[in-house]
Amino acid sequence: MLRLKGADTTPGHEGDEWEGARVKEIIELIGEALDFVGVLVIAAGTLIAGVTFALRYARTRRATGFYPAFRQGVGRAILLGLELLVAADIIRTVAVSPTFQSVGVLAVIVAVRTFLSFSLQVELEGRLPWQPRPAAGPPPSGG
Repeated sequence: MLRLKGADTTPGHEGDEWEGARVKEIIELIGEALDFVGVLVIAAGTLIAGVTFALRYARTRRATGFYPAFRQGVGRAILLGLELLVAADIIRTVAVSPTFQSVGVLAVIVAVRTFLSFSLQVELEGRLPWQPRPAAGPPPSGG
């Protein structure tokens, strides 16, 4: 069981402070790993979308039909990457250093990233999340 530093001075509980520090270190590493994976997802998704676009363009020599698919691929990569980055921020802020200042900073970061995610989602799908999906037809071109 973890205890706050100096919370228990009973003989035999000297290792509790070390355990708490070790758990915080592990949580920090998990947060950093999620940050890395989030950035990797954005970079890899953008690269895959770019290569796919380039290959399609090389075959047909026209970009008009493939550009919306490229934008959607990049947008999806950014959305997934942002979700992972938000998760990393939450883990580090709430689990490691839950002060009012750090929670306030987290709230601003999450608000900005949520707005970006929402905006990208609307742009990709061409509708607000609470609106019903169109019955049939091609997806919106997006640009």
